[in-house]
Amino acid sequence: MNELPPEIRGAREKWRYSGQRRPDFAREPGPGQESVWDYPRPPCLNPDTRFIEVARSGVTVAKTRRAVRMLETASPPTFYLPPEDVSIEYLEKSRCTSICEWKGTASYWSLRLGDMTLRDVAWSYEDPSPGFESISGYLSFYPARVDCFVDGFKVDPQPGRFYGGWVTPEVVGPFKGEPGSEWW
Repeated sequence: MNELPPEIRGAREKWRYSGQRRPDFAREPGPGQESVWDYPRPPCLNPDTRFIEVARSGVTVAKTRRAVRMLETASPPTFYLPPEDVSIEYLEKSRCTSICEWKGTASYWSLRLGDMTLRDVAWSYEDPSPGFESISGYLSFYPARVDCFVDGFKVDPQPGRFYGGWVTPEVVGPFKGEPGSEWW
């Protein structure tokens, strides 16, 4: 991407932190923990071989040991799952889209279980921006809308209605999405 559109460039310029220095208000990580304030911006992607499972109402929607963990300053990690490890028969593409200033245009997926439809439980990047090609077609799920597990631990959702980070005991914040965090 040679020239960024003005709205993307403007969004990137508003960020105050980039993982270079942990702010004074950040909690100190304990043994075996990570501070989200040490994660980089732009985000990085790391393979993760822990057992990841996504379920709803007793139905397993996805399970893998081949996830990609995205780390970005101030946010708990998001886990992207390869499409071949997702039971796509339970998902249908939504009309919703959004734009991430790093990864590009996201498509959303709704979950259909019998007569129940849960809108926009997951998102994916079909044609991600340069540097994020490794998650092309991978899906990430909102732990506020479905049950998400890392090695059997049920994760908590990232604060705020928009963000999809997975909060586990291994990460400390505060996290983007909490009141007053709009431009962290």
